[in-house]
Amino acid sequence: MSVEMLPGLYDYHRWANRRLFDTALLLGSEVARAVGQQFSFPTLKCMFAHIYGADRIWLNRWKRIEAGRLLGDADFASMEELRTKWDALEDEQRAFVESLSAADLARPVAYTSALFGNKSFELPLGALMQHVANHATHHRSEIATMITMLRGSPPGTDRVVYDLLMSGQIPDQSPGWR
Repeated sequence: MSVEMLPGLYDYHRWANRRLFDTALLLGSEVARAVGQQFSFPTLKCMFAHIYGADRIWLNRWKRIEAGRLLGDADFASMEELRTKWDALEDEQRAFVESLSAADLARPVAYTSALFGNKSFELPLGALMQHVANHATHHRSEIATMITMLRGSPPGTDRVVYDLLMSGQIPDQSPGWR
């Protein structure tokens, strides 16, 4: 991962999250309906809250501030409240990404993971930044499946769709249904 590639990766990350978030908002109260236990989290709101919570905790770790606990569904009264917090997080995340130098990507980030029994780990910042974008991709695929089950196929979030939209080669029809 190069420092030059990170802004594009995180611009795409924000775009894909927002594209599905905006589509989910069209479902109204359905975002709180349990779709199935086969998913990492049973509702759309839970899934979006988890992506937000993971992005928040990792950004705190990268900035060397207290990571806190992983936020989730119960921390947000509504999707609108979640969106307000997410907008602020995205601004903070963007500023962090833009502040990085190539040397920063090799900086070790130490953290403790509850997922692995509160064991301590250390990995380079660049690898962890790739992890966060990839983590969200996994959950966005679940979100797209959940939206399909509730309403119909959501708009594409492929990287090539983002690149074609950003370059003006195709029109943006987000968040319309296919």
